[in-house]
Amino acid sequence: MALGYILAVLATLASGSGSVLASTGVQRAGAYGGSSLDLIALRRQWLYFLGLGVDLVGFALAAMALHRLPLFLVQSMLAFSVGVTATISVFLGSRLGTPGWAALGVGATGLILLGVSAEPGPAQSLPPQWRWVLVCMAIPVAGIALYARRHHHVWATVALAFGAGVSYSVVGISARALDFPDAVWRLVLEPAAWAIALNGLAAAVLFAMALQKGGATSVTAIMFTTNTALSSAVGLIYLDDRVRDGYTTAAAAGFVLAITGAIAVAHYAAETGQKDRSKTPAGARS
Repeated sequence: MALGYILAVLATLASGSGSVLASTGVQRAGAYGGSSLDLIALRRQWLYFLGLGVDLVGFALAAMALHRLPLFLVQSMLAFSVGVTATISVFLGSRLGTPGWAALGVGATGLILLGVSAEPGPAQSLPPQWRWVLVCMAIPVAGIALYARRHHHVWATVALAFGAGVSYSVVGISARALDFPDAVWRLVLEPAAWAIALNGLAAAVLFAMALQKGGATSVTAIMFTTNTALSSAVGLIYLDDRVRDGYTTAAAAGFVLAITGAIAVAHYAAETGQKDRSKTPAGARS
């Protein structure tokens, strides 16, 4: 099952580097912090689309890893992709203070504990009716988006971030439970494949809406926590995800450290980015 760990690591690296590329494309287009109409300029930014492509490769790698490793490990690693993003940004000229590096160490320690604790193996099959439930989860999430469009208080932001986390968790659960048919075209008949597509789209939309309404740190924290906790619980209870005998405490500690580290890195990276932008002369901004 070493292949599963390799795929999970590659998925984390792809997700983190894809975020850097997409963010660079947004900044070059002058769309950072602007209105939604400014995003039209992205059509000329190949870096942005390269970033999206790398993200898709990361998702494919994560889906393959989920056929070999439990959700609580793979989802925690994907959440920690923010650490990969922060590290690459440092090499590109950004700064990350001592607390940020410490947070990276905390998250990495958590992932090591999770990796040692996880019991590799395929997931237990879900009954067809439960796979259709995963597809239908996009409906209440869409309801959250409609609610948030009509309200602008803080709870609307919380609801959007929570809804994005739910959708991302459904994507992970569906990928873990997906049975690949012998003929690729038969995937169109597989409810789990539709659940991945619909909920993946819903998650991306709600996460973007949440970032428009609230701070990146709080939104990311709610999304990461909801996604990882919900999908891990479903994996352990319904998909036969397992922890090695005698490693339950290590797994619990690793889970807490990995998510705490990911959220902390997101916080310190966002804080540093705000300070850097505030020091940029007004005439130098696009």
